[in-house]
Amino acid sequence: MFTGIVQSLGKISALVPTGEDMRLSISSKELDLDDVVLGDSISINGVCLTVTALQKAEFCAYVSAETLSCTTFGQLSINDRVNLEKALLPTTRLGGHLVSGHVDGIATVMSTEDEAKSRRIRFSVPQGLSRYIAAKGSVCVDGVSLTVNVVEADQFEVNIIPHTLQQTVIGNYKAKMQVNIEVDIIARYLERLLCKEGASAEPNLLDFAFLSEHGFAGK
Repeated sequence: MFTGIVQSLGKISALVPTGEDMRLSISSKELDLDDVVLGDSISINGVCLTVTALQKAEFCAYVSAETLSCTTFGQLSINDRVNLEKALLPTTRLGGHLVSGHVDGIATVMSTEDEAKSRRIRFSVPQGLSRYIAAKGSVCVDGVSLTVNVVEADQFEVNIIPHTLQQTVIGNYKAKMQVNIEVDIIARYLERLLCKEGASAEPNLLDFAFLSEHGFAGK
């Protein structure tokens, strides 16, 4: 698990295809790897990957065909910068929100607009993901925990402060770029709880009849 608070920027130093999979190497002089061991998890642009090799300022990870198919990793190139966060500890301050590192899909940057020193960015999400995104709720974009300002149909907006623009890859976002997105895990579990066994993935209507049927309201 992660918090969505990026600890460092890294740089792609190697991309090695292994059949349909890929092995990548990432270098970072800023990320402290002294407490990292083989098998640990690190979030790379919001994707939880396992450390398979480790040096002083560089680590390697294996990317499966499944991960390549549902993230932007297939678009990475040598020297591309990526957001990095080590897995949280029980004593870690949860400055963002609980992030699993399991990307739900790829969103597209629709527009960017500077507002004073901040930047407003609008994203479009794949069909089926927008119902998990709520105004003033949390969403994870390329491993960064963000607060949603506006939701309209399959699009949402966030406001990025200068610090985040400088310390993450979000500062490089331009229209039509694609990014990894993970919706709030609580929204997914809530949907599952509201669905009857054997029903479709669409949640049942949470109304008085539903509450009465499940013992939460008098008949």
